[in-house]
Amino acid sequence: MAPKALTRQSGVDFSRSAVSRYIQLASLFRRRIQAGQWSAGQQIPTVEDLAEECGVARATIRQALGQLDSEGLIERHRAKGTFVKAQANEQLWCEVATDWSGMLMSRAGAKIELLSDERGQMPSKVPHSIGKLAPSYRRLRRRHSRTGVPFLLGDLYFDERISRGMTRALFESKTALRLIADIPGMKIKDARQSLTIGAADLETAQALNLPLNAPIACVYRSVVDRSGCLVFIGEGLYRGDQVRIDIKLK
Repeated sequence: MAPKALTRQSGVDFSRSAVSRYIQLASLFRRRIQAGQWSAGQQIPTVEDLAEECGVARATIRQALGQLDSEGLIERHRAKGTFVKAQANEQLWCEVATDWSGMLMSRAGAKIELLSDERGQMPSKVPHSIGKLAPSYRRLRRRHSRTGVPFLLGDLYFDERISRGMTRALFESKTALRLIADIPGMKIKDARQSLTIGAADLETAQALNLPLNAPIACVYRSVVDRSGCLVFIGEGLYRGDQVRIDIKLK
């Protein structure tokens, strides 16, 4: 008899999504590790037990565990079982600042890689209606990593008129908003930031070394100068397993 699509314990119906079942299961198991339900050093349930719990074939469970193995989250030992690897999550977390001064600071130990630099561009999306567009923009794509692990993929649009003095060395050492703040005579009239939660498409997954449809945080930023011009528009895609937002409530 074929296994039922509905899990017996988690109550998740994997058949209701177009995403492959092993990817859905990998996301479920990854979340258990991140939440501490499967803690570091713990032996996780057997393939047979997971197949029974989730109502899927054992081959599907093996595919899902293979995904976690490739991400370095688990290790499998013949005749012993599968164990959760110790994860230094505190060291991996990347704080998304919620104030202007915090956004100017570079992440400790972070490396910035310039992937592309194009002139005469226009943004495909304007996240905040707070100013008028510049005649043209300089579009940069950058990737941030720490200890060899990529955590942020950014698309940046700078008003081309103010980007002429920006060099590759600056692009590989400063945050986007620090680049704006350091322009002589620049006066900021307004700046906005928005965050949404999404899933990694193929391009993002490859750039951040993530599985397809893994959770990501999408951060959009806009900066307007005193003339009302949108001098900067940015989109940052953060790995969902390495991002943290702290907000002081009082």
